[in-house]
Amino acid sequence: MARINVDALDLEERIVRTNKVQKTHKGGRTMSWSILIVVGDGQGHVGVGIGKARAIPDAIRKGTEAAKKAVFRVPMVDGSIPHEVLAHHGASEVLLKPAADGTGVVAGGAVRVLLELAGVRNVLAKSIGANNPVNNAWACVDALKQLRSVELVASLRGKSVSEIKRGAVTTEVSDVQA
Repeated sequence: MARINVDALDLEERIVRTNKVQKTHKGGRTMSWSILIVVGDGQGHVGVGIGKARAIPDAIRKGTEAAKKAVFRVPMVDGSIPHEVLAHHGASEVLLKPAADGTGVVAGGAVRVLLELAGVRNVLAKSIGANNPVNNAWACVDALKQLRSVELVASLRGKSVSEIKRGAVTTEVSDVQA
């Protein structure tokens, strides 16, 4: 897969989670900040990164750089995702389902931010298991990376897009008759 040129994209960034962390040494405690950042252009490109530093601005800068390096393309069909997908990271699971036009983004927390910045307008999402925003974000990234477009599936099967769509219509009609 070709790397995406993030300089050509008009990326918006959002801070999803700030976390104050401390490390105990012999001489006392060292405080630092861990920040989860999501970047996206609203046109199908999104990336997630974590930055950690002693000062918040440095952590934000590092997180943004990490997110820009991790930008990937999300396949979409009419403002929604092509198919249902379930992914997990740690104890968090994220279920994404395509939704009808006008439904909106029915999701919460880190998953909502990720889907909005990716440009998905209609989707149903459910976070299952742990509600850790960092693990939910990574689970959502895994789910979005599992999505496959109709064109990709057609090329993998050695068929044309029209043959794939025609097959789906034929299967639906045979299911109704049965």
